[in-house]
Amino acid sequence: MSARPLIIVESPTKVKTIKRFLGSGVDVEASGGHVRDLPKSRMGIDIEHDYEPSYIAIRGKGDTIRSLKEKAKKASHVYLATDPDREGEAIAWHLQTLLQGVSKDCRRISFNEITKSAVKNAIASPRDIDQNLVDAQQARRALDRVTGYSVSPLLWKKVKRGLSAGRVQSSTLNLICVREKEIEDFVPEEYWSLDVSLAVSGRKERLTLQLDTKEHPLPDEAAVKAVLAGLEGKAFSLTEKETLRKHTHAPLPFTTSTMQQEASRVLNFSPSKTMRIAQNLYEGVKLEEGTVGLITYLRTDSTRISQEADSAARAYIGETYGSRYIGRSESNAKAGEHIQDAHEAIRPSSIERTPQMVRGSLGRDEYRLYKLIWERFTASRMADYEYDSTRITLTAGAYDFHVTAAVPAFDGFHMVYSVEDDKAKKDKALKDIGEDSVFTDPVFDPKQHFTQPLPHYTEASLVQAMEACGIGRPSTYAPTIATLTERHYVLKEGRNLFVTELGEAVNGIILQSVPMLADKDFTAEMEKELDKVAEGGMAWKEVLREFCPPFLEKVDAASKALERVKVADEESDEICERCGRRMVIKFGPHGRFLACPGFPECRNTKPLLEKAGCKCPKCGGELIIRKTKKGRRFYACENAPSCDYMSWNRPKSEKVENKA
Repeated sequence: MSARPLIIVESPTKVKTIKRFLGSGVDVEASGGHVRDLPKSRMGIDIEHDYEPSYIAIRGKGDTIRSLKEKAKKASHVYLATDPDREGEAIAWHLQTLLQGVSKDCRRISFNEITKSAVKNAIASPRDIDQNLVDAQQARRALDRVTGYSVSPLLWKKVKRGLSAGRVQSSTLNLICVREKEIEDFVPEEYWSLDVSLAVSGRKERLTLQLDTKEHPLPDEAAVKAVLAGLEGKAFSLTEKETLRKHTHAPLPFTTSTMQQEASRVLNFSPSKTMRIAQNLYEGVKLEEGTVGLITYLRTDSTRISQEADSAARAYIGETYGSRYIGRSESNAKAGEHIQDAHEAIRPSSIERTPQMVRGSLGRDEYRLYKLIWERFTASRMADYEYDSTRITLTAGAYDFHVTAAVPAFDGFHMVYSVEDDKAKKDKALKDIGEDSVFTDPVFDPKQHFTQPLPHYTEASLVQAMEACGIGRPSTYAPTIATLTERHYVLKEGRNLFVTELGEAVNGIILQSVPMLADKDFTAEMEKELDKVAEGGMAWKEVLREFCPPFLEKVDAASKALERVKVADEESDEICERCGRRMVIKFGPHGRFLACPGFPECRNTKPLLEKAGCKCPKCGGELIIRKTKKGRRFYACENAPSCDYMSWNRPKSEKVENKA
C-alpha cells in the first residue's frame, strides 16, 4: 500500500471533522496541544547563557510522541495543522523539531475555519513555519516564566505559599485594585433634577419634560426652590420642535473580546465558558451532513471579513429579507495600536447554516452562543437601523424644559439583532404636539440625586478594560481572569468582581518590589515589542536582555528589604461547636469552607453554606447553593436530609402547599 499524507492537528475533535472532509486517503492525528514545554520544576530559562530555553517533552505525552513519530515515518508528507496563531505556530515548530530525522517533508498548513474547502485549500498551499511567530511566542513564554518563577517565591516568602504573579495577571489585578480604591475614596456630590408633567390640549396622555440644568444647574434643594419660585404663575409655550432622521450603524462582527462581553451581557456566560463553547463550535459539531466546524477561529482581535464571506452574507440577506436590508458598505473598525489583525472576525463558517437549522444538533448553551455569533455577523452586513428623533422644548419664564422621543422608521439590522443601548428604544410619538397646543396644569416633580462612583468590574467590563489598555491578547483574557479567581485574589459576587484582602496584599507587594509588573502601560509596551518580534523587526532574546536584568535586581532587593505581610482570615458568624471560637473562611481546592482558627488544637471544618435568597418550595426552609464534585451548582434545602428537595434551577420563592 502506498504511503499516505499525515495531518497533525491539536484536538481529537478536529480529527473527526477533517477525516470526514478528506476520506481514507489521508491520516489525521492529534497532538493533544503542546508536546514540549519548559520544565515545571525549575525556571527552564538559562539567564547566565543568554536566556536559552530548556524544552523537554511534557510528562504523559510520551505515547503520543512515539505514535506521531511512527505515523510520520510511514507518511508521504506531514502537514502540521495546529491553530492559526502564535501559540499554534510554536506547537508546529516543536512537532517539527521532534519529527526531525523521521520525516523529510514536514510542512505547515493553517486554516481559519474547519470546512472542506478551507482544509483542501490549505493542503494545496503548504508553507514553511514562520519563525518570527515562533520567536514571538518563545519570548512571551520566557518572559512569563522569568516573572512568574522570580516573583512567586517572593510572595511565598512575604505572604504565604501557593501564590503566583505574572506579567499579564499582575497588571490585571492592579486594574481591579485601582478601581476598588476609586470606589472606596469616592465622595458623592448632591444634585437635583426637575421634571414637569403637563396636560396638553387634544392629547389624552400628559407630557413629561425635564429642566435644562446646563443653563440652570440644581446643586441643592435651595436652587430647586428658587427655580420653582421663578416658575410660579408662568405659562408654558412651545419654543422649539425638531425632528431628525437618525441612524444606528450596524454592529461590527465579533472579536474575542466583544464576543466575551456580549455573551456575558446577554447569556450570563463567564469568559472561560464562552471560550470553551466557542472552541467546540470551531472544532466541529456533528450535523446531519456530518461533522463540521460551525464558526471561524475564536481567538482574534480583528473585525475584518473575507470577501467571499461578505459576498455570501449580502446575497443571503437580499434573498431572505430583501435588497433594502443589505448594508451599503462593509463595516470594519479602524485598526488600533493593539490590533494584530492576523485573522478574520468570528463568524459562522457558512451563513446558510442558520441557528434554527442546527438547533437539534447543539446543546442549549452551544445553540445560544452560535445564535449570538450568527446574528451578530449577519447584522454586521445589514443596513442601518433608522429612526425619527423628535426634540421638543417648552419655555416658561426664563426656564427651558426638554423631551426627546424616537419612532422607528426602518428596522434594518434590528430584523435579526438588537443592541442594548440603541437610542430609539422608546416608541413615543410627539407628532400631535404643535404651535397650537396649549399646556396647562403643571405638576412639578423635583428629585434629589447623588453622583455615583464607577461600577465594580464585571468579567465582561474587565475584558474590555484589558483590551483597551493593551494588557494581554485575545487568548489570555479568559485564563487571566480565571487565575485571579482561582488564586482567591478576586471574588465574584453576582456579576461583580471584588478584590480580596489577599489580592490587595499581593498587589501591594508587587507595587513595592517590581512596580512595572502592575503598570498597564509597561505591560502594553511589552506586547508591542512582542509584536515587533512577530513581524521580524526585533530579535526575541533582545526583549529578555532589556527586561530581565533590572527586573531581577528589583526582585532580589525586595526579597531582602520587604517585611512579611499577614493576611487575616475572614471571620464568619458560625461558632465552632467543639471549642467555641468564631470560625473563619478558608480557601480549598473546591472553594471556600469554614475552619476553626484554633488549628492544630481544633481541626473542626465544615462547608460554607451560601444562601440562595429564596425559600424551599417543599417545606419553606432556606435554600442553599451547593456544588457537585464537578463544580455544577444546584439548590438544596437547608433541612436536608429530612427535606429531600433539590433543583438545578433557582425555584420560585413562593412556598407550595402540600396537598393532603
